[in-house]
Amino acid sequence: MSKTNENLKEAFAGESQANRRYLAFAKKAEIEGKPNMAHLFRAVAEGETVHALNHLNVLGEVKTTEENLKAAIGGETFEIENMYPKFIEDARADNEKGADISFTGAKEVEKVHQQSFSDALSVMEKGEDIKAREYYVCQVCGNLFADEVPDICPICKAPKEKFFKV
Repeated sequence: MSKTNENLKEAFAGESQANRRYLAFAKKAEIEGKPNMAHLFRAVAEGETVHALNHLNVLGEVKTTEENLKAAIGGETFEIENMYPKFIEDARADNEKGADISFTGAKEVEKVHQQSFSDALSVMEKGEDIKAREYYVCQVCGNLFADEVPDICPICKAPKEKFFKV
C-alpha cells in the first residue's frame, strides 16, 4: 500500500471520529442549554463528514450496493467475532465495568445490524430493492428496529421513548 493510501485511510478515520465527537459535543451543549453552540458543532460535523466521504471515495471503497452490503456484513462479522470479544475480555480483566457494558451491548447490536444487511443482500441478489420501512434506533445502545418499537429495548432495557426515528 502506498503512503498516500495509508494517509487517506488515516484521514478517513480521523475525520469520521471528529464527526462523531462533534455530534457528542452538540448533545452536551444542548443539555447545558446552549442550542447555538450545539448548532455550530453539528455544522462542523457535517463538514467533517464531507471530508471523510471524499477520502473514502478516493480510496475506492464505495462500490456497488451489492458489494457494499457484502463489505458491511464482513465488517459487522469482524466486530462480532473478533473485535468486541477481545475488547470485552480486556475490559473485564481491567475491571472496567462501563467499557464492558458498552462493548457487550455493541456486540449484541452488531448481530442485529449483520442480520439486517444479510436480509437486504438476499433481496438484492434477486435484483430487487428492500421494502420501504420506518427505522428506529435506540439512543442508549444503538439497537435497530424496523416499523415498530418494542416497549423495552431487549438489549439495554431502555424504554420505548429512547428510540429515535431515522
